[in-house]
Amino acid sequence: MEKFEKPILVTRPFMPTYEAFCEGLKEIWDNQWLTNNGPVLQRYRSELKNYLETNNIGLFANGTLALQIGLQGLCIRGEVITTPFTFVATTHALYWNQIRPVFCDIEPDTFNLDPAKIEELITPWTTAILAVHVFGRPCKLNALADIARRHNLTLIYDAAHAFGVRVNEKSICHYGDLSMFSFHATKLYHSIEGGMLVFKDPGLQNIFSYLKNFGFKNETEVVMPGTNAKMNELQALMGSMMLNYMDMLIEKKKRIYEIYQERLCDVVGISFSPDPERNVDYNYAYVPALINEHEFGMSRNELHEKLKEYNIFSRRYFYPLLNDLSCYQSVAVSKPLTVAKKVSEQIITLPTYADLSEDDVHKICDILSKIRTH
Repeated sequence: MEKFEKPILVTRPFMPTYEAFCEGLKEIWDNQWLTNNGPVLQRYRSELKNYLETNNIGLFANGTLALQIGLQGLCIRGEVITTPFTFVATTHALYWNQIRPVFCDIEPDTFNLDPAKIEELITPWTTAILAVHVFGRPCKLNALADIARRHNLTLIYDAAHAFGVRVNEKSICHYGDLSMFSFHATKLYHSIEGGMLVFKDPGLQNIFSYLKNFGFKNETEVVMPGTNAKMNELQALMGSMMLNYMDMLIEKKKRIYEIYQERLCDVVGISFSPDPERNVDYNYAYVPALINEHEFGMSRNELHEKLKEYNIFSRRYFYPLLNDLSCYQSVAVSKPLTVAKKVSEQIITLPTYADLSEDDVHKICDILSKIRTH
């Protein structure tokens, strides 16, 4: 079977038309206002409030800074129980706040933090749980909320993958004390770069505003040592325009996800997570699969390299585990991360993006079947 003529990447950003974006730029040029809470950003914030049905949001230059500031604004200290199976920014945000991560094992089906393994890790120094909606799949929301309530812990969600996900007919941002969303260009929904915090306590609004703008309360008062994490007008313009495409993007991603599942469900050695529960409106942002080396006849790493011969670029996402990175090897792991280790060695995410044709998805499946056969 011939390889693809052009590279098939694991993801590619969707963008509005060039002409439409240029038309939006005219307003920015006319205003001569590029950052510092400009009119485009103010309008974008209102659009997000309507979309998410909450007034408690803050916009930032990127998701990493948003999470760092969220932890700072909540005064999180000591130890935080989190997952080793996530992007490095999750734990980096803890490090930058001088918080010790305590790694907990994950569930084998959702790849999310396992509530059954959290309580044994709680110590007098534990102040919060930082869970991740991995690949946009919701965590066990009720179980985590119950643990946090009984132990008086702050419940924080890294929802970088989960924009557009709804649970019980409301946005996933309404769960927990605070959620961080990433609007990076590789995400289903993006603002080129960008991040957002959604929080339960409206009193945090001013604190986050101060922290992302050097601590300025007004022209002459600096009330806390903040940083510079403001979203600019061009980011806000892209984010505002992208909101108009959300339903279409989720529908396209869903169809791609369904084709992979339909075509590969009988390929021995490739498995997918169970479908989300019926009360979940999923965003289908990623197509993660597990490769069983014994059954498939090839390791995940070998398959990752083999696909490149066909000009297909998958991703081992997330690998290695965070606790195996050199910068976090000094963090003691008190309980075995058995499930997380196995998943990280088997996980592969397959290409999915809005303009990936169904024919190309079928061809990727044909190639995977051929590799398995031979």
